[in-house]
Formats: sequence, structure tokens, C-alpha cells
Amino acid sequence: METILAHAGDPGRRACYLNGLLRLRAGQPAEASGLLLRALHDRPDDPDVRRNLVRALLASEQYGEVLDQAAIALAMLPDDAEMHFAQGTALSALHRPLAARAALTRAVVLRPSLAVAWLNLGNVCVELEDRAEAERHHRTALRLNPDLAQAFASHGHLLLTQGRLAEAIAACEAAVRLAPGMAEAHWNLASALLLAGDMPRGLREYEWRKRHPAFRADFPSLPGPYWSGRDPAGQVILVRAEQGFGDTIQFARYLLTIAERGGTPVLQCDPTLVPLLSAMPGVVVLPRTARVEGYDAWIDLMSLPLALGGVPFAGGYLRVEPRWRVSGFRVGIAWAGNPAQANDRRRSVPVAALAPLLAVPGVDFINLQVGARAGEAGLPDLSAQLTDFAETAALIGTLDLVIAVDSAVAHLSGALGAPVWVLLAHVPDWRWLLGREDSPWYSSARLFRQETPGDWDGVIRRVAGALAQKRSSP
Repeated sequence: METILAHAGDPGRRACYLNGLLRLRAGQPAEASGLLLRALHDRPDDPDVRRNLVRALLASEQYGEVLDQAAIALAMLPDDAEMHFAQGTALSALHRPLAARAALTRAVVLRPSLAVAWLNLGNVCVELEDRAEAERHHRTALRLNPDLAQAFASHGHLLLTQGRLAEAIAACEAAVRLAPGMAEAHWNLASALLLAGDMPRGLREYEWRKRHPAFRADFPSLPGPYWSGRDPAGQVILVRAEQGFGDTIQFARYLLTIAERGGTPVLQCDPTLVPLLSAMPGVVVLPRTARVEGYDAWIDLMSLPLALGGVPFAGGYLRVEPRWRVSGFRVGIAWAGNPAQANDRRRSVPVAALAPLLAVPGVDFINLQVGARAGEAGLPDLSAQLTDFAETAALIGTLDLVIAVDSAVAHLSGALGAPVWVLLAHVPDWRWLLGREDSPWYSSARLFRQETPGDWDGVIRRVAGALAQKRSSP
């Protein structure tokens, strides 16, 4: 084949085109796009060559090139619905939802039977917070193609974000039946099951996170056997931290279970967590870049609940020596999470909404927020002193209460057994469940939830009232 492709002229270009089609149909879009691009040199005005090139580029997720080639195609064929679809899909992947919506709307106007265009239009509406339109478009896609597994998976996610858990579970189950290997469908099903409180089944489905296209690069296989929870006595178990700081803090409790059962857990995690977690008895904690040899088996941190079962140490499992001096009735506050987190815009509170809370008399508010948003609330910025989580923990140990959004500060407070009020979105992350004010993970936590999506003002009013009552109580 390579000898044929090396020749110049029409026969070679024709071979490129035919081989490109074969590679595209064989599920090798990256190879196909290279061949089709070569074929295009001799046939730049051939709409079939360019259309198949766009298909290959889209399938191989070369979104910038999709936009370039689709624009050329649309200059020749402005009413080509598939090219508008490709353009809209690429724009969505490049986080340009308004332009994506326009392109996808044009695609479905030109070809109302194009189910995948309705699906992607619905997904763009989800990003634009237009859930009613998103649901309508998803349902149109499913009506046009009842076997479109991705539509069931996306619709399940949409229902999950609205707290419609029974419907979400049913939609995700339909996706899994149609496409048993679709990691996104299993991931969405796991989130819905866990939020509904079905831990055994939810944790099994949660293992699919390791195959999700967005996360699988974070889970390379390590040397040695994978640990499934068998008796760890006398064994060294390497545990690989994953996801965010709060996740590592929350699931570090299971390291103590391994130690209690006679094993030696070795955790690899972010360096800023090492001083805090190193104080756990029987646990070895190393930065994630450290080379570890001589372990008997390994496991990912958030797979430990499935391997070990239960929710141990809900009353707190971290200990620190307070090293800060403060006075008065002391309340720590953190109103924002990591801005890089996908759901941060829903879990973080606009600083303007905090005014009724900060106005509660007789309270000394201590700023636990670090980073870019630490100066927003007019409280002294302690970022320079809070250099790692052990320092933050030492400060929390001196406080009467912590008030925090769903963030590492909330998890750290609960892990210390410190009183913490957690401010939650209408449909929060799965670990906070729905419809309750307490948490099985942290017995010292009290949960304040939005009664309607986005209503932080209502949450803050209730928290301010509860704080005023607490301050005035003997």
C-alpha cells in the first residue's frame, strides 16, 4: 500500500482517496484524514472528498481542522446539513456554545431527520443552562432514532442535573443496554445511583470512570497485581490518589481501615496534602511523583469504598495540633471551590450573596479562602500563611464553626470532626445525596441546600438565621 501511495499524479491521489475511505470505515479516522487530505490536493473542488475529510477529522477530534474544512465545504454547498452539523459539533467541543447552537440549529432546519444533530443541539443547550430546550431536543433525537445510545446517556445526565433520579437511571440503563461498553453511560448511571443512595450498585458502576475518555489518561495501569480488598495483613498496598483535593481527603479514611487490618497503605498524592495525611497512624504518604517499589498490590483511592465497603470514621479521622491564636466567636468561611472543576459555577457562591451572612453580629469571620478569590469578601487574606492543608487544618482546629461550599475546606473540616455547615447546590455532587441535612460521611456536618436551582440568596438567609441563633444561644 505504501508503495502505491508514494507515486504522484491522479492514480496515487485516487488510491489515497479510496484508502482513506477504507480507513474511515474501519474506524481509523486519524489515518483516514491524512490520506484524504492528500487526495484533496488534486481535487480541491470535489465535495465528496472534502465531506469525507471533515467526517474523518471530526471522528478523530481534530476540531480546529474541522472548522477550517467545513467552512470551505459550506462556501461551495451552503445548505449541506452535515457540514453545519460538523461545524456545530466542533464549536461545542471548543467551548463556543453560542456559535455551536447557531450551526446545529441550521443543521436541523436543513435536515430535520438528523438525530445526532438534535442530540448535540440538546447538549449545547445544557451548557447554556437551557434545560427545557435541551430536554426537547434530546427527546426529538430519541424519537428519530430510538437506538441512539449516546442520546439516552446525554438525556440521563440532563435528568440527573435536575434531580430526576428515577428517570435518569432509566435513561442511562437504556444507553447501557444499547451500548454496553459506553463508559459515559456507565459514569452517568453511577452518579445517578450514588446520588439516590444506592451505594453498592453505584460504586460498581463508578469503576467505569477509569475508561471515560475524559479521565482514562489519569489511570494508567501500574506494575503488579490490582488489589480488590482481600486480606491486607502483612501486605504493602499502594494507593493512587485521584481527582481533587477534597476527594483525596474524603477517601483517605479507608487507609486507616487497611492499617487496622494489618496492612501498610502507601498513598501517593498531591504534595500539599502530604503534611496533613502523614499524621494518620500506620499510613505512609508520599508525593505523587515519588517512585514506589516493593509493594504487594495497588489500587486507586476512590475504588476503596467498593473494595472495603461501608463508611468508616464518620466522626473524624484526621488530627492536628492547633497553631493559631484567634479570639471571639470564630467562624471560618470559604465561598468558592477550585475554578478548574467542571461544576464550579454551580457550587461556588457569588461574593455579593454573602452580605447577610457577614453582617451577623458578634461573629469573627476567618477567611479560609485561598487563591484568586480570597480578597473578594473584604476579610484578611491568609493565603500566604495557608501554604498547605496541614496549616489550614491547624487553623480550623481553633474555630467554633466552618461554613463552606462543597470544596476541600468542607471535606477537611468534616475529616477533622469540626462543626461544618456545607452550602450545596440544588442538585449537588453525589456524595451529599438529596433531601437531608446530615451526611453519612461526616457526622459533624450540617447541610444547607438550594431549594431551587441557583438560589444562593435563600441558602445564605437560612445560614445567617441559623448562625444568629447559634451565636445568641447560651
